[in-house]
Amino acid sequence: MARQADGPAVTRGLSVWDAVAILVGVVVGIGIFGFPPLVAQNAPNAASYMGLWIAGGLVMLVGALCYAELGSAYPDAGGEYAFLGRAWGADVALLFAWARCSIIQTGAIAAVAFIFGDYAHVLMPLGEHGPAIYAALVVAALTVLNVLGSTESRRVQRVLTVASVLALVALALGGLIMGEGGAATSAGGAALAAAESSTAGASPGWRELPGMLGMGMVFVLLTYGGWNEAAYLSGEIRDVGRNMLRVLLLGTAIIVALYVLVNFAYLQVFGLDGLRSTQAVGADMTRLLAGPWAAVVLSLLVCCTALSTVNACIFTGGRVYVSLGRDVPALKKLGAWSETRETPDRALWLQGIITLALVLFGAYAESGLQAMVAYTSPVFWLFMLLTALALIRLRQRDPSHARPFRVPLYPLMPLVLAAMCLGLFWSSVVYAGAGSLLGLLVLAAGLPLCWLRRRKVSPG
Repeated sequence: MARQADGPAVTRGLSVWDAVAILVGVVVGIGIFGFPPLVAQNAPNAASYMGLWIAGGLVMLVGALCYAELGSAYPDAGGEYAFLGRAWGADVALLFAWARCSIIQTGAIAAVAFIFGDYAHVLMPLGEHGPAIYAALVVAALTVLNVLGSTESRRVQRVLTVASVLALVALALGGLIMGEGGAATSAGGAALAAAESSTAGASPGWRELPGMLGMGMVFVLLTYGGWNEAAYLSGEIRDVGRNMLRVLLLGTAIIVALYVLVNFAYLQVFGLDGLRSTQAVGADMTRLLAGPWAAVVLSLLVCCTALSTVNACIFTGGRVYVSLGRDVPALKKLGAWSETRETPDRALWLQGIITLALVLFGAYAESGLQAMVAYTSPVFWLFMLLTALALIRLRQRDPSHARPFRVPLYPLMPLVLAAMCLGLFWSSVVYAGAGSLLGLLVLAAGLPLCWLRRRKVSPG
């Protein structure tokens, strides 16, 4: 077992494949069913469309390499909390911990839970607030599962991740077979062909092209979002100095290969113009493949991927409280670690309660999912920007520290990651409206934590 400085003993029980299953489970979610048409609308041709998805994978790889250096050099259950504290000071780290507890992680869990609820409601309606009821039930059930023990949660995660990946591969292969047979010969294909002819237009000029591709990349990167959760596994991965890089590279390779395969299948079935015009690419794909059973097949597929994401996010989300309780005496009990269950049980309970409160808030919003995305996005990208820059700052402030892995092409890679985060932060603030303002106000409400930390060193 590894003991965080002045903190509880944290068991290093995660194998490489445990961590890869969690990483893939977090990233591979419902974005692949919603964002491809938006990417296609910002791609002038099929080659650039596929190029955007490959470029997004390269950006994810850049981020993964940066996090591999940070995670292997400074392994800690707090993940980004530990990196930010070392680089920018305790106050920034505490504000991040507050944001993760009240905005970033809990909001992300609630958002995906709402997606699960929407599709579970298709399978078995529960009335006006059915999606919110399903969302609350899945949050409560998976929180209990994680409290029962890390081993139980890891086993379920492996099953959910494998099922999600296999289901997406099956969908992609079915699409490729359908595309080879000529989707336009079917009734659905005829409609898609008509859509293609109606949406065909002039190619964008060279002045418009960079802006189009940039907006397309925004949607691609949203689909790839979540890979940074590997940082919260660094305190529990066996032989982290060697295995942190393996986890990130294996996870990245699986995710990029899966997304490229699925998007190639979309192009084979719909063509680029047809993909631009479809409002629900996943539904249209399953309709062509499964006919009258399309709604059921798609709902089961989305529910499976959503469950995988929610469970993985709950697992990683509770870890930051361990480091928070270590550094803020008033919150010491919150960071308690159960050595028998290998899990921060009190932190998981609190995370579950906050998430359920956000589900209740989202239940009375016009769209629970959109409310959660607007609430979380600006704060998320702000702190990832600071984490990218933390790598450069720690190289400067702590040059003699052992680094089992060093990011290549330094400092280019962390600067690329920082630039991406800055652009997405600005886009989130501009386009998310009042929801983004609410998230930033909740972040500011965490400032009293800095005073609580200073009580640790004050006399008497």
